[in-house]
Amino acid sequence: MSAQPLAIRRVNTRHQDAQPAIDALREQLSPRGDVVSPAGRQRTIDVFGKPLTPVQVVERICTDVERDGLKAVLDYTRRIDGAELTAATIRVPADELAAAHAQADRELLATVRRIRDHVLRFQTAILHHDVRVDTEHGSYLRQRYTPLRRVGICVPGGAAAYPSTVLMTAVPAQAAGVGQIAVVAPPTPFGAYNTDLLATCHEIGVREVYRLGGAQAVAAMAYGVEGLPRVDKIVGPGSLFVALAKKFVFGDVDIDSIAGPSEVVVLADDTARPEFVALDLIAQAEHDPGASILITWTDGLIERVSEELQRQLARLSRGEAARRCLEAFGAMIQCRDADEAVRLTNLIAPEHLHITTRDAEALLERIDSAGAAFLGNHSPVAMGDYTAGPSHVLPTGGTARFASGLSANDFLRPSSVIAYTAAGMQVDAPDVQVMADVEGLTAHRASVDVRLDAADADTAANQGKR
Repeated sequence: MSAQPLAIRRVNTRHQDAQPAIDALREQLSPRGDVVSPAGRQRTIDVFGKPLTPVQVVERICTDVERDGLKAVLDYTRRIDGAELTAATIRVPADELAAAHAQADRELLATVRRIRDHVLRFQTAILHHDVRVDTEHGSYLRQRYTPLRRVGICVPGGAAAYPSTVLMTAVPAQAAGVGQIAVVAPPTPFGAYNTDLLATCHEIGVREVYRLGGAQAVAAMAYGVEGLPRVDKIVGPGSLFVALAKKFVFGDVDIDSIAGPSEVVVLADDTARPEFVALDLIAQAEHDPGASILITWTDGLIERVSEELQRQLARLSRGEAARRCLEAFGAMIQCRDADEAVRLTNLIAPEHLHITTRDAEALLERIDSAGAAFLGNHSPVAMGDYTAGPSHVLPTGGTARFASGLSANDFLRPSSVIAYTAAGMQVDAPDVQVMADVEGLTAHRASVDVRLDAADADTAANQGKR
């Protein structure tokens, strides 16, 4: 482990160079940041014979999969992942899922069940329900919610196994009533060959698991290939290539977001414990890549946290990877006061916001842009990553300005129902006639006029019978 001092970016807003440094940080964290590991760049050259940009890589893969189907998927899986798969082996067999479940650690399965219950409790509580509004003369309007038929879930599997991602994506979909859930994970020991991942899928009732990763997996789900029917929506985190592939196929299918590297802003004052803050920053950095930012107006806190970072990095098994990320994507920002800290936090619009201050709840009321907020010394981001109940699939790269985290409601299709009676239509018809005349849409007006004429004729006929 390196004994060198941690070379993390430091910014003091009292200095003239502060704003350019903050602007550079925001750009790096944005969807345009082009964050690819050196190994990823080299793999691009190995596969395509030249240093294509991530966007070019994704466009080529998705276009090939749309044109050539499973043949292209298997070819890219071989060239990128080094896995020789066939139409018969891309899907994990049911007996393999069952065997992984039977062999799984009992404590893990018990944990999975508890987390599933936490997620279901929260996601069911926030679920949209049909709404009916009764109007004049017996007419009514209704907002109707129906679950998507089929969704696809991306689960990473490069640097670590993520059964938690299965829980935080599939369980909200189940809460919404989605009938078919397909999980894709790369054909790696941390992906679709990971027994903990497979056991988690089996435990919560997911039976479709495919040994596919990267842009080729996203394209396969979007367009449909032999053995993997197309889905209606694709959700879940992944590499930059996965995120760009989701962006490319959007329109053929729906997506949750275009996610970038994981990120956290820790907003802290003199009540924060430096060892807590240090580990919160490291926890995001160990994603490799992952962005970790401390914002404070307390003099001396940055120094105390820096000392803790050095100490904690030396003892953690993923400390070296976290160190690289902290040096590449981390920052410690010293502000003049709490007002400036709030302004910067809203400017960054972080995926995770951990507020560890005297009155975290009051400070949160001044924050309008954060994917998820964690309040107080005892609410580390890891609680939200693993067990709390809201999904850990959250907007990154400043997109929390307009986007929100994945929830059960993202798997529902809202549609309106409009039911007029004859009397109700007659009341509102004059407004339709005026607007149709203004816009010159004569058939719109005629579709109302003909009904008014019929109603008048019916009324006259009834009066004649009397």
